[in-house]
Amino acid sequence: MAYWQRQKLPQAMVSRLQEGRSVFADLAAWQAHLRDLAITGERHVRIATEGALLGSLIAHGVSPELVILSDGAEQYDVLMHAACWIHAERSLARLIPCDEEHREAIARVRREIWELYQDLKAYRQDPRPARRPRLEARFDVMCDRRPGFPDIDGVLKGLRAHRSALLRVLERPEIPLHTNLSENHLRDYVKKRKISGSTRSELGRRARDTFASLKKTCRELGVNFWAYLQDRVRGLGQIPRLAVLIRRKAEEAAARKASAAQLVQACGGAAGSTPRRSMRVTSAPLLRAMVARGY
Repeated sequence: MAYWQRQKLPQAMVSRLQEGRSVFADLAAWQAHLRDLAITGERHVRIATEGALLGSLIAHGVSPELVILSDGAEQYDVLMHAACWIHAERSLARLIPCDEEHREAIARVRREIWELYQDLKAYRQDPRPARRPRLEARFDVMCDRRPGFPDIDGVLKGLRAHRSALLRVLERPEIPLHTNLSENHLRDYVKKRKISGSTRSELGRRARDTFASLKKTCRELGVNFWAYLQDRVRGLGQIPRLAVLIRRKAEEAAARKASAAQLVQACGGAAGSTPRRSMRVTSAPLLRAMVARGY
């Protein structure tokens, strides 16, 4: 229901949806239910269906606290939404100054944004609750300032409108501040689309997406993609299944993290602190031990 209200589905339709059935066997049954409720407009059907799908995900075990990190587009404002700071600042970077005063105003606001961004990065490494109110106050002061240029003022108003999404890191320090990682994962697909255009059939799309995913997964796991293809086509079975390698890599990462925590504790560091923090206050023997263990 919250999704329907955020997307401004008319309250009368929301009320009818709440009073009706909540479980449907298939898409046809759902569509028939919408027709019975006189919900037939394309936009209304889309919003109602999206909200129902979101509710189904939560009912089937997806946590409502799952964070969706995006470029700020409204269609991704589901569950707990976090916005990318690089995309947010890009609106300023694209402004074309009309005179020197305008240029200086743009540069000043951009500088403030990146200074706050750096402090948010530091907060992720050391998320002390006492730092949170100061960071929130700095964000509010920055967004409430009006340099007097309509285009800059508009960008600052937009940042203010996305306040909760941009400051999501303050309550969830484990999430990134940008979408660079996910965009890098899509880069191969985007380059291929620019060179050869889109696919001509559903089968072609599935083949493209499957092989792009396999290639990227192999690269992340340190597996030669060409060797992997040859191994599978020839039926050699010398390279383990990618699922096995992913699980093994996750287990190795967890073991390294646990070992690092033990090492820091043994050398007098605070339990639970990260190697990066402890390096600043620990001795050379600890550094040599960490290097020897591959950190």
